[in-house]
Amino acid sequence: MTRLLFTLALLLASCSVAAETWPAPEWSQRLLIRKDALSALESYAFPARDETTRQGVRTDALLIIHDGEVVYERYGGVTRADTPHLTWSISKSILASVLGVAFGERRFKLEDAVARFYPPFSAHPDVKLQDLLHWASGLDWQEDYEYAPLNSSVVAMLYTQGRGDMARYTAEHAVASAPGTSYRYSSGDSTVLAAALKGIVGERAYSDYPWTALFEPLGITSATWERDAAGTFVGSSYAYMTARDLARIGLLMERGGRWQDRQLLPRAWVDFNLTPFKSLTPTPTDEAPGGHWWLNKTADGKPGPWRDAPPDTVAALGHWGQALYVIPSAKLVIVRYADDRDGSYDHNQLLKLALKAVAGEGDR
Repeated sequence: MTRLLFTLALLLASCSVAAETWPAPEWSQRLLIRKDALSALESYAFPARDETTRQGVRTDALLIIHDGEVVYERYGGVTRADTPHLTWSISKSILASVLGVAFGERRFKLEDAVARFYPPFSAHPDVKLQDLLHWASGLDWQEDYEYAPLNSSVVAMLYTQGRGDMARYTAEHAVASAPGTSYRYSSGDSTVLAAALKGIVGERAYSDYPWTALFEPLGITSATWERDAAGTFVGSSYAYMTARDLARIGLLMERGGRWQDRQLLPRAWVDFNLTPFKSLTPTPTDEAPGGHWWLNKTADGKPGPWRDAPPDTVAALGHWGQALYVIPSAKLVIVRYADDRDGSYDHNQLLKLALKAVAGEGDR
């Protein structure tokens, strides 16, 4: 009887795994039927726009994965299915996933000092890797963009003073608060993490590590990641990949860091990514930081910024409307590439409409 029960358990486990759909190498498709809910989603995501003024929403790609299958896919402008698109700050969450593999290889601990792996940070000996992942280094950083370029630390890092060695430029900033206490969104923190990765994995392995550690195991073939003049990946901003390839990282997160039969990201790492950071200073109401991902829940238990999406929604977000949304409870991964210039795009509205469109597939 014991042997029979064991055999049945193995059969049930194998059936459960077999029931999952994975892209290998292509995504399977089960497209949504056209109903009012899908039309409403398209009307929001792909409205007419005056390209002369660049005002309003412009979606370059919208890809929806449900339960491991493509259910909706549309492209705009010059973007196509095989176009590697600039992800902007989605790069930060991609970097977190690369670091997660190194964490699983026991190459570092979250409590390690940044300076252990990146010596130019020795002026800030108390800053830990987990502080950078929370955007809580405590450095006096101004994350301003086009609206205030003269005051912007990130513009200077990417394009002027810091472009030769972005991590070192960040390290030279003064201290504004104690590390690990206050959230201050910083592309500099992310770039220092990318520099620390070189010390974590070794200089010889560094140039290929995002590919060997993450991209290749996931079947990502389109990825490009720019480096600065010092050879450091621009971890804050300059990873490119197709929508379908980015969705693979989303599916990895949706399934708790597991890719097929391999736990590529340790469960402890994913839990860290998805735990809200408790800042001692007020956090903007539209931001709920986790470990280099954005959450739909806050450290004090209050609802997150996207009221019409489930609390377990997590996102990687980038400038001008780039977004990778992951909703494990709905088995959803959504990729949106865009060129939004006026701030009119609303994450909650897109999520609300996408959830309705996918829910409607049950009415076939």
